[in-house]
Amino acid sequence: MDELHEQTVNLLSFQELPKNIFDTQIAFNLTETYGPNASPTLQSVKQRILKHYQRIAGSDAPLLSVQLVQAPIFHGHVFSLYLETEQPLALGDLSQALAGEHVTVTRQADDSPSNVNAAGQGDILISVTRDENYPNGVWIWAASDNLRIAAVAAVECAETMTPTRPRGQIQ
Repeated sequence: MDELHEQTVNLLSFQELPKNIFDTQIAFNLTETYGPNASPTLQSVKQRILKHYQRIAGSDAPLLSVQLVQAPIFHGHVFSLYLETEQPLALGDLSQALAGEHVTVTRQADDSPSNVNAAGQGDILISVTRDENYPNGVWIWAASDNLRIAAVAAVECAETMTPTRPRGQIQ
């Protein structure tokens, strides 16, 4: 975040951009890769996402096709997911299946998830729309406040572990 802030300030004042972390301009820019000296690389983030998906979904789940884009926002995640099924799905049924603890399905175009309206929310905001060209295709657009969700997860972990806390004197 610091480097994005510094790049933004320097860009607006026509000064050289710091590139210590991303090794490329990320302020006011969309990019699919960082510079060669950046750490971590977007490729390593992509591999981590794919590994986590396989671990969660299981070995029988279909393989994902993932493309990451670095957007110049200070915090938040936004995802565009395409789902194609054997049979057409009712959007209401899919929305109901996706909704639950920490997931809110938006129902109106005015409430489309974005990093702006996800800021400060503990839920992942999603919208579901049918692909106009493929009757079995559905697009899922999701946004989340990565800082808030990490904090909520930490609090829930602490609350879950509280009953296991040792009592009395520890030797």
